[in-house]
Amino acid sequence: MQTKKVKLFIGEKVYLKPFEKEDIEVVYDGICNEKIRKLTGLQRVYTKNFMDEYSEKISNDASRVFLLIVTSDNDTIIGDVEINSIDTFNRNANIRIEIHNEDYLGNGYGTEAMQLMLKHGFGTLNLHRIELEVFSYNARAIKAYEKLGFKKEGVKRQSLYYDFAYHDAITMSMLKEEFINLYVNIKG
Repeated sequence: MQTKKVKLFIGEKVYLKPFEKEDIEVVYDGICNEKIRKLTGLQRVYTKNFMDEYSEKISNDASRVFLLIVTSDNDTIIGDVEINSIDTFNRNANIRIEIHNEDYLGNGYGTEAMQLMLKHGFGTLNLHRIELEVFSYNARAIKAYEKLGFKKEGVKRQSLYYDFAYHDAITMSMLKEEFINLYVNIKG
């Protein structure tokens, strides 16, 4: 019997699906990629066992929505996107994305995944503000976030040590009304 593919949020290039135990290998391989580790500022080294336990923890955490990014044309898992640190009182949260597979960088897959997750955050979770942090050396991501509609808010100077140097972290955010103005056509 073939299992049905769960597609929570569907775009043209990608869809987002929940993380399942059988996906651990792909996610683990992604966080072991040296280039991806630098782009995301990942310093810690993880074991598969840790990732297995961590996946259990995050699936039961109500303050986060962790989904995998899958290509629409061939069902390849290429990354993950997550809304975390959800503050329901102030209606704000953090968002992060990681494309694990370098072959899919710079082709709009991440942009579409972010749009799908932002739509969920603003349209379903009723968040007012979603922020992210990006490192100053990741010019491609900064450009993509600006294109999505994120606004630069500030800089945490020399907050990340990577490759024998300190790097700035740039904080960016988007408000619900900005998302609606860019992506939602409301007809009266």
